[in-house]
Amino acid sequence: MKLFLDTANIDEIKALAASGLIDGVTTNPSLIAKSGRDFLEVIAEICAIIDGPVSAEATASDAPTMLKEGEKLASIAKNVAVKVPLTEAGLLVCKQLSDNGVMVNVTLCFSAAQALLAAKAGAGFISPFVGRLDDIATDGMGLIEEITAIYANYDFPTEILVASVRGVQHVVDAALLGADVATVPPQIITAMFKHPLTDKGIEAFTADWKKSGQSIL
Repeated sequence: MKLFLDTANIDEIKALAASGLIDGVTTNPSLIAKSGRDFLEVIAEICAIIDGPVSAEATASDAPTMLKEGEKLASIAKNVAVKVPLTEAGLLVCKQLSDNGVMVNVTLCFSAAQALLAAKAGAGFISPFVGRLDDIATDGMGLIEEITAIYANYDFPTEILVASVRGVQHVVDAALLGADVATVPPQIITAMFKHPLTDKGIEAFTADWKKSGQSIL
């Protein structure tokens, strides 16, 4: 499973990109607004750091304006994936952009029916928001299971990009269900490194090594 970083913080992206663990980045206008920087400049800078897909979101709600925004975003770099909402207008734009060779990430998916429509519209990625479903006592991972089954039935090439990830278990569950991608904030990547038994083991090994009086260097 690929891991995308859900942030617009350049320093965070650079630090984790160096690890080789990050396959792409997802952003949205809210994340970039927090940085106080120009939207288009931030997208261009991220695309120069990350070789994989970088999701940049159109902000218009009507199809003609959304299409123009999508075309402008796609012109920034070859690895831009234009994010459009799962609306009638969004899927119309998805079809037009994907027909022209532009990667499209259809976002704000909350049902398997929506995911089916996005795949038929040529979406490169579908982004189901599992955390937001869990928040309203709906099974977010149940949705991933449904989408995975439907896409397998018809061999859709659309990749399932699990979004609104709230913790490490969401990432593990997504991988177990066969999702293609999980997009996660930096703190969850950091949490994935950690386990108390790993820390305990390192402490024991370090103590034994010091007692030996040896040195590798």
